[in-house]
Amino acid sequence: MREESHQVSWRSKLYEIIFLSDTPSGKAFDLVLIGIILLSICVVSLESVTGLSEDLYTTTRIIEWVLTGVFTVEYLARILALRNPRYYIFSFFGIVDLLALLPTYLALFLAGSQYLIVIRGLRLLRIFRILKLFRFMGEANLLYHAMRSSMPKIIVFLITIINAAIISGTILYLVEGEASGFTSIPRSIYWAIVTMTTVGYGDISPATPLGQTIASVIMIMGYAILAVPTGIVSVELAQAHNSGRQAIRCPACAREGHDSDAEYCKFCGHGLDRFKEENDREKGSGI
Repeated sequence: MREESHQVSWRSKLYEIIFLSDTPSGKAFDLVLIGIILLSICVVSLESVTGLSEDLYTTTRIIEWVLTGVFTVEYLARILALRNPRYYIFSFFGIVDLLALLPTYLALFLAGSQYLIVIRGLRLLRIFRILKLFRFMGEANLLYHAMRSSMPKIIVFLITIINAAIISGTILYLVEGEASGFTSIPRSIYWAIVTMTTVGYGDISPATPLGQTIASVIMIMGYAILAVPTGIVSVELAQAHNSGRQAIRCPACAREGHDSDAEYCKFCGHGLDRFKEENDREKGSGI
């Protein structure tokens, strides 16, 4: 019984240090982590500079391996701190943390893959929690839920746009032909996409009156097309804002998105009382 209590105690302490930023130890851990991430990015950037001396290159490689070892230990510690680590492993930050480790190890087999370490820059997103910008984190969660809810509609919209680009490109290929630069249907589809998105590189342009008329219609459609995804996300964002979701993190599975009156985690069933109190205290203090 004492052994089980001791196991829970060290796991709770480890969770407090790694996942919570409202304690002195947790904030210190996060600040050190941010510093190490920045150092790692600087080392990789320096390593890509041509003309480095052999000694400096060797030094950067040693530092890179040391930092990778630190990140590996940190990743394993995050897994050990949770009762249900699979939620962290397959979460956004869990995947980012794993991707931050792989490039250095892949460099043993694939030359040049170490430069992918710049992925560690995504880990700087944790600075929102470190600086206790909970108001911004709440807005970030609303945006996440809105984007996730909008995904099916956006996918249908993209399929429609792709079909429109294929049809428009094919028509311009038949109307203009190779004399105007529309040498193939794929190249014509490329022109349609560039025109619809209002990018307009100008490397291909219709020369016939009919082709220019069709191009004008596609350009006008492009402005309407750009407004559709914005409208979809805006509606979902308003609905997410009214749903009353709060960024209450479960201590067992580290997942968020619980209702404001939730007492237990809807993913794993663990109690949320302590963290609801912390969330209310932070809101009351104006943080």
